[in-house]
Amino acid sequence: MSLYIRKDYQNLQAAIDTGSIWKMEGSAGRWAMQSIENGEVVLGPKPSRDYWGNYVPSRYEIKPGTKGSIGYARAIRLQRAESDW
Repeated sequence: MSLYIRKDYQNLQAAIDTGSIWKMEGSAGRWAMQSIENGEVVLGPKPSRDYWGNYVPSRYEIKPGTKGSIGYARAIRLQRAESDW
């Protein structure tokens, strides 16, 4: 993974952690959700609400190993033989 892409995911994770990503335009939220599904980032440490008021759980409110958890991201990265968290 290139340094540029890694930096981009670091910025995305920071926006997820603060909850600000969920207040942005729809494409930003869709990018965040796709990145969560791909194991590149995880849900934030605190729950949030999106622009429409939908609840976005924290990484601690979901079952370990499910999408959005650190365990899920680790498993996906190991499958792709990438470096761990």
